[in-house]
Amino acid sequence: MSPVKSRREAYSEATRAAILAEATTLFAERGYAATSLEHVASATRVTRGAVYHHFADKQALFEAVLDAQEKQAIDEIAAAATATDPWDAALLALDAFLDKCCDPAYGRLVWQEGPTALGWKRWRECEEKYAYGLVERFVHALIDAGYLEGRAVETTIRFSFWILGGAGLALADATDEDKPRIRDEWSYIIRRTLNALRLK
Repeated sequence: MSPVKSRREAYSEATRAAILAEATTLFAERGYAATSLEHVASATRVTRGAVYHHFADKQALFEAVLDAQEKQAIDEIAAAATATDPWDAALLALDAFLDKCCDPAYGRLVWQEGPTALGWKRWRECEEKYAYGLVERFVHALIDAGYLEGRAVETTIRFSFWILGGAGLALADATDEDKPRIRDEWSYIIRRTLNALRLK
Protein backbone atom coordinates (compact mmCIF):
# COMPACT_ATOMS: atom_id res chain seq x y z
CA MET A 1 0.00 0.00 0.00
CA SER A 2 1.39 3.38 -1.00
CA PRO A 3 1.60 6.00 1.76
CA VAL A 4 -1.11 8.63 1.89
CA LYS A 5 0.16 11.97 0.62
CA SER A 6 -0.05 14.98 2.84
CA ARG A 7 -2.12 17.97 1.79
CA ARG A 8 1.09 19.87 1.14
CA GLU A 9 2.49 17.13 -1.09
CA ALA A 10 -0.77 16.88 -3.01
CA TYR A 11 -0.83 20.65 -3.51
CA SER A 12 2.79 20.66 -4.67
CA GLU A 13 2.10 17.92 -7.23
CA ALA A 14 -1.01 19.72 -8.46
CA THR A 15 0.93 22.97 -8.80
CA ARG A 16 3.69 21.25 -10.76
CA ALA A 17 1.14 19.61 -13.07
CA ALA A 18 -0.58 22.96 -13.65
CA ILE A 19 2.72 24.68 -14.45
CA LEU A 20 3.59 21.90 -16.86
CA ALA A 21 0.21 22.11 -18.59
CA GLU A 22 0.39 25.87 -19.06
CA ALA A 23 4.01 25.70 -20.21
CA THR A 24 3.06 23.07 -22.78
CA THR A 25 0.38 25.34 -24.21
CA LEU A 26 2.59 28.43 -24.25
CA PHE A 27 5.65 26.71 -25.74
CA ALA A 28 3.45 25.15 -28.44
CA GLU A 29 1.71 28.44 -29.27
CA ARG A 30 4.54 30.98 -28.90
CA GLY A 31 7.68 28.88 -29.17
CA TYR A 32 10.49 28.50 -26.67
CA ALA A 33 12.23 31.84 -27.30
CA ALA A 34 9.05 33.91 -26.95
CA THR A 35 7.90 32.23 -23.74
CA SER A 36 9.29 33.38 -20.41
CA LEU A 37 8.90 31.92 -16.94
CA GLU A 38 6.91 35.04 -16.10
CA HIS A 39 4.44 34.10 -18.84
CA VAL A 40 4.14 30.60 -17.43
CA ALA A 41 3.71 31.85 -13.86
CA SER A 42 1.04 34.32 -14.92
CA ALA A 43 -0.88 31.72 -16.93
CA THR A 44 -0.73 29.28 -14.02
CA ARG A 45 -1.62 32.01 -11.49
CA VAL A 46 1.38 31.28 -9.32
CA THR A 47 4.46 33.29 -8.45
CA ARG A 48 7.66 33.05 -10.42
CA GLY A 49 9.22 31.61 -7.26
CA ALA A 50 6.71 28.76 -7.37
CA VAL A 51 7.86 27.93 -10.90
CA TYR A 52 11.49 27.97 -9.78
CA HIS A 53 10.58 25.69 -6.87
CA HIS A 54 9.71 22.96 -9.36
CA PHE A 55 12.00 23.78 -12.28
CA ALA A 56 15.55 25.16 -12.13
CA ASP A 57 15.16 27.32 -15.24
CA LYS A 58 13.27 27.64 -18.51
CA GLN A 59 15.28 24.90 -20.20
CA ALA A 60 14.51 22.48 -17.37
CA LEU A 61 10.82 23.33 -17.69
CA PHE A 62 10.90 22.76 -21.44
CA GLU A 63 12.69 19.44 -20.97
CA ALA A 64 9.95 18.34 -18.58
CA VAL A 65 7.38 19.33 -21.21
CA LEU A 66 9.26 17.36 -23.85
CA ASP A 67 9.53 14.32 -21.57
CA ALA A 68 5.79 14.36 -20.97
CA GLN A 69 5.08 14.65 -24.71
CA GLU A 70 7.36 11.75 -25.54
CA LYS A 71 6.06 9.51 -22.75
CA GLN A 72 2.52 10.05 -23.96
CA ALA A 73 3.50 9.45 -27.59
CA ILE A 74 5.35 6.22 -26.80
CA ASP A 75 2.41 4.97 -24.74
CA GLU A 76 -0.03 5.74 -27.57
CA ILE A 77 2.17 4.12 -30.23
CA ALA A 78 2.81 1.00 -28.15
CA ALA A 79 -0.91 0.71 -27.34
CA ALA A 80 -1.78 0.93 -31.05
CA ALA A 81 0.40 -2.07 -31.93
CA THR A 82 -2.29 -4.57 -30.98
CA ALA A 83 -1.67 -7.18 -33.70
CA THR A 84 -0.14 -10.48 -32.62
CA ASP A 85 1.95 -10.71 -35.78
CA PRO A 86 5.10 -8.53 -35.39
CA TRP A 87 4.90 -7.23 -38.96
CA ASP A 88 1.29 -6.09 -38.57
CA ALA A 89 2.08 -4.66 -35.14
CA ALA A 90 4.97 -2.62 -36.57
CA LEU A 91 2.74 -1.16 -39.29
CA LEU A 92 0.07 -0.23 -36.74
CA ALA A 93 2.76 1.48 -34.68
CA LEU A 94 3.96 3.32 -37.79
CA ASP A 95 0.45 4.63 -38.46
CA ALA A 96 0.09 5.76 -34.85
CA PHE A 97 3.45 7.53 -34.99
CA LEU A 98 2.61 9.38 -38.21
CA ASP A 99 -0.79 10.38 -36.80
CA LYS A 100 0.90 11.70 -33.66
CA CYS A 101 3.33 13.74 -35.73
CA CYS A 102 0.36 15.41 -37.42
CA ASP A 103 -0.65 16.87 -34.05
CA PRO A 104 0.43 20.54 -34.20
CA ALA A 105 1.48 20.81 -30.53
CA TYR A 106 3.50 17.59 -30.56
CA GLY A 107 5.11 18.45 -33.88
CA ARG A 108 6.18 21.92 -32.83
CA LEU A 109 7.39 20.96 -29.35
CA VAL A 110 9.34 17.85 -30.34
CA TRP A 111 10.64 18.57 -33.81
CA GLN A 112 10.87 22.35 -34.07
CA GLU A 113 11.36 23.77 -30.58
CA GLY A 114 13.22 20.81 -29.07
CA PRO A 115 16.58 21.28 -30.84
CA THR A 116 16.45 25.04 -30.24
CA ALA A 117 15.56 24.81 -26.58
CA LEU A 118 17.87 21.98 -25.56
CA GLY A 119 20.63 22.12 -28.14
CA TRP A 120 21.19 19.41 -30.72
CA LYS A 121 23.10 17.00 -28.46
CA ARG A 122 20.69 17.10 -25.53
CA TRP A 123 17.67 16.93 -27.83
CA ARG A 124 19.06 13.81 -29.51
CA GLU A 125 19.62 12.25 -26.10
CA CYS A 126 16.00 12.91 -25.18
CA GLU A 127 14.73 11.45 -28.43
CA GLU A 128 16.86 8.34 -28.05
CA LYS A 129 15.70 7.94 -24.46
CA TYR A 130 12.17 7.26 -25.68
CA ALA A 131 11.80 6.62 -29.40
CA TYR A 132 15.02 4.70 -29.98
CA GLY A 133 14.11 2.00 -27.47
CA LEU A 134 10.70 1.49 -29.05
CA VAL A 135 12.18 1.23 -32.55
CA GLU A 136 14.77 -1.21 -31.23
CA ARG A 137 12.05 -3.40 -29.77
CA PHE A 138 10.11 -3.54 -33.04
CA VAL A 139 13.20 -4.29 -35.12
CA HIS A 140 14.22 -7.16 -32.83
CA ALA A 141 10.67 -8.53 -32.94
CA LEU A 142 10.78 -8.49 -36.76
CA ILE A 143 14.16 -10.23 -36.76
CA ASP A 144 13.00 -12.87 -34.28
CA ALA A 145 9.91 -13.54 -36.41
CA GLY A 146 12.06 -13.98 -39.52
CA TYR A 147 10.82 -10.89 -41.31
CA LEU A 148 14.17 -9.10 -41.23
CA GLU A 149 17.69 -10.45 -41.54
CA GLY A 150 19.70 -10.52 -38.35
CA ARG A 151 22.53 -8.60 -39.96
CA ALA A 152 23.70 -5.04 -39.31
CA VAL A 153 21.12 -4.92 -36.55
CA GLU A 154 22.35 -1.73 -34.88
CA THR A 155 22.51 0.05 -38.23
CA THR A 156 19.02 -1.17 -39.13
CA ILE A 157 17.67 0.22 -35.85
CA ARG A 158 19.41 3.55 -36.32
CA PHE A 159 18.32 3.78 -39.97
CA SER A 160 14.72 3.13 -38.93
CA PHE A 161 15.00 5.65 -36.10
CA TRP A 162 16.25 8.40 -38.41
CA ILE A 163 13.83 7.77 -41.24
CA LEU A 164 11.01 8.09 -38.71
CA GLY A 165 12.62 11.27 -37.45
CA GLY A 166 12.65 12.60 -41.00
CA ALA A 167 8.93 11.93 -41.26
CA GLY A 168 8.30 13.68 -37.95
CA LEU A 169 10.24 16.76 -38.99
CA ALA A 170 8.56 16.91 -42.40
CA LEU A 171 5.11 16.74 -40.82
CA ALA A 172 5.99 19.37 -38.22
CA ASP A 173 7.09 21.74 -40.99
CA ALA A 174 4.04 21.07 -43.17
CA THR A 175 0.99 23.29 -43.31
CA ASP A 176 -2.28 21.88 -42.02
CA GLU A 177 -3.45 21.63 -45.62
CA ASP A 178 -0.41 19.62 -46.71
CA LYS A 179 -0.17 17.32 -43.67
CA PRO A 180 -2.49 14.53 -44.97
CA ARG A 181 -0.62 14.30 -48.27
CA ILE A 182 2.82 14.37 -46.66
CA ARG A 183 1.74 11.80 -44.08
CA ASP A 184 0.58 9.46 -46.86
CA GLU A 185 3.79 9.97 -48.82
CA TRP A 186 6.00 9.14 -45.83
CA SER A 187 3.84 6.14 -45.02
CA TYR A 188 4.26 4.92 -48.59
CA ILE A 189 8.05 5.42 -48.61
CA ILE A 190 8.60 3.79 -45.22
CA ARG A 191 6.41 0.83 -46.12
CA ARG A 192 8.26 0.38 -49.43
CA THR A 193 11.55 0.48 -47.54
CA LEU A 194 10.39 -2.13 -45.04
CA ASN A 195 9.08 -4.37 -47.81
CA ALA A 196 12.44 -4.14 -49.59
CA LEU A 197 14.12 -5.44 -46.41
CA ARG A 198 11.51 -8.12 -45.77
CA LEU A 199 12.65 -11.73 -46.11
CA LYS A 200 9.27 -13.46 -46.23
